[in-house]
Amino acid sequence: METSLHRELKRLYAGEAGKTEVRIGRFRVDALIDVEGGRELIEIQHSSLWLIRDKIRKLTRRHRVRIVKPIVARKKLVKRNRAGGRVIDCRLSPRQGCMRELFNEMVFFTRAFPHRNLSMDVVFVDIEEWRYPRRNVRRRWRRSFTVEDQKLVSIRETVHIATAADLRQFITCALPDPFHTAHLAEGLQVQRGLAQQIAYVLRKVGTVQTVGKQRGAWLYRWTDAAPALRVA
Repeated sequence: METSLHRELKRLYAGEAGKTEVRIGRFRVDALIDVEGGRELIEIQHSSLWLIRDKIRKLTRRHRVRIVKPIVARKKLVKRNRAGGRVIDCRLSPRQGCMRELFNEMVFFTRAFPHRNLSMDVVFVDIEEWRYPRRNVRRRWRRSFTVEDQKLVSIRETVHIATAADLRQFITCALPDPFHTAHLAEGLQVQRGLAQQIAYVLRKVGTVQTVGKQRGAWLYRWTDAAPALRVA
């Protein structure tokens, strides 16, 4: 089911002149817009990036593609008593999204990015999430609610990524040369597992290279320049 958030971002990116829900070969894309030098396909992806990895790889062979990746910076939870019913509770979620969430998904997307025909807008949004209780929940691992809709409240910031080198801007801490993932975890104040994911992505796209080991941990060094972008 398409959410209000998805529809609003699609409308904003398509603008007045763009087209929405366009068929390109055997694929459907969210929008098509005219840009300098040709046209650009817009794909809005709130779900995991790996779900569209193969689609993007095929589209970028012949088309310029921009992925719009919303990250929820702040979420207001609006609870109904039932589907379409009255509101019984409103509260802010304590969880706040950040740029590092992107690296979780990039682990499975490095076969598509970087590419000369691909760019990405990471859009930090505030939303309302409307939900209602799920009836007859028998299994503990199942959510006790159903998400009815997600609505865009505001856009805080948009970060544009076009090359592998653009990912380096999100590593804001000072690191030794060379460094390992314990340094990265401490500098970014994240768990070691996330630091390992970040290092993996940076290595796969060519922003860092391994230069040895220290007590079983890989040592990394920044490359002088971003690698050549893939052609196909």
